Amino acid sequence: MDPTPERSRQFAVEDTEAPKQTLLCGFASYGLSGLTAVDFLIDQLELTETGHVTAEGMPSITPFENGKPTHHTRLFSRSDLELTLLKNELFVPPVLSDPFGEAILEWTERHDVAEIVVVDAVPMRHSPDDHQTYYVATDDYHDRRLDGYDGTPPMARGYLDGVTGALVEQGIDSPLAVGVFRTPVHEQIPDIDAAIRLIDTVSDLYDLEVDTEPLREFADEIERYYNELAERYEAAAERERAFEDRMYM
Repeated sequence: MDPTPERSRQFAVEDTEAPKQTLLCGFASYGLSGLTAVDFLIDQLELTETGHVTAEGMPSITPFENGKPTHHTRLFSRSDLELTLLKNELFVPPVLSDPFGEAILEWTERHDVAEIVVVDAVPMRHSPDDHQTYYVATDDYHDRRLDGYDGTPPMARGYLDGVTGALVEQGIDSPLAVGVFRTPVHEQIPDIDAAIRLIDTVSDLYDLEVDTEPLREFADEIERYYNELAERYEAAAERERAFEDRMYM
């Protein structure tokens, strides 16, 4: 346990207990399917909060539930589970992706975290046959988790940006194993089917017993919540574009 904040520019990770060997992340990115998946896993696995990330000098949000405010980026785990989950409800502008990722990486390195997993969705033209999960993984993550596993094909080509890209870039040349699981997403927010595909993949790889039926049953309620978050996401993105435009004037 180390309550002392670890700072990387304007971001700091504060924890009440050390993370487990695997950090599973869901970020506020396009479609919000990764965030929806992690949020559902936290609830279904009955995890408790073990830390949070703070941000200084940038527009922020303060989520609340049942009248109780919470931090926008929180860590969750359970004593008998070898996973720590990171739930990020704060849109991180691209210009701040590196320092945000550095804060996470400094914290994981300090606590000897062995691997980071990111669940995410990608906007792309696709057919119903493409409704599956694909992976992008460093060699050590592939050898550890995906060698001989045929449930998830590799993503053919493309780019990883934002916080996810920063984490994977660090994993290429370090002992930290990083795996990203992505699935095509529709325009509606959130895409519940995409979130369920991500949950099923992670549950299969990490032997988690999770029933996704409640996610389908409460799809309307979840959609209202994340639509509001998506509006804030778009507003923040618009402010970021305006800021970048002013920089080049």
